[in-house]
Amino acid sequence: MILVLGGTGEARKLASELTEREVRVVSSLAGRVARPRLPVGEVRVGGFGGVEGLAGWLRENDVRAVVDATHPFAERIGANAAKAAERTGIPLLRLARPGWEAGENDVWHWADNLADAAKKLPDLGKRVFLTSGRQGLPAFAHLDDLWFLIRCVDPPEPPLPRHHELLLARGPYEVDAERALLRGHGVDVLVTKDSGGDLTSAKLTAARELGVPVLLVRRPPRPVTETAETVPEAVEWVLNR
Repeated sequence: MILVLGGTGEARKLASELTEREVRVVSSLAGRVARPRLPVGEVRVGGFGGVEGLAGWLRENDVRAVVDATHPFAERIGANAAKAAERTGIPLLRLARPGWEAGENDVWHWADNLADAAKKLPDLGKRVFLTSGRQGLPAFAHLDDLWFLIRCVDPPEPPLPRHHELLLARGPYEVDAERALLRGHGVDVLVTKDSGGDLTSAKLTAARELGVPVLLVRRPPRPVTETAETVPEAVEWVLNR
């Protein structure tokens, strides 16, 4: 059995590719999204109970390899997977899509984390398109002088910024629609995480075309392990286990 961690597009594609090759795959989702897109094959939802719980699950289910295809900002499960793999001796691959790269006309600013982004934001704009995920919204809740258009998949819990409009939506997004969204709401700065990939990159294109600055949150450090950037690379790695 191969355990694939994560509900990313890469994780779903990997599960599909391996299933087509008659490899048994169990995909593990954190359960933080109310209506996640489910991969093909077997699926489990919820945590493992830390490093010990994950290590025990790997042993009990005779897992022969683990692919960590979680979101680039899923720090905890990434760290737990690395420690559990080390304790059990089970091979681990990190499937990590590359981060975004600025183009010639992009106006990008970088923040080390959400708190740093909140500190730098007031100097960049007053009407903010915030797409950093619902769990990080409290970092911006104290910015009473700014207005936020907040987009996330599921309804967030407070605290939230005082002046905001909430938009519940799920990608992929189109450039024309993102451009209209920025114009229609008078957005003068975009805040997002360096998630990478094509699913949500249209907002960056729209911001570039409109001259809107972007504040990107850098990816957190992840444990050092074997890494693949593409699904075909991950498929080959699994088939060679």
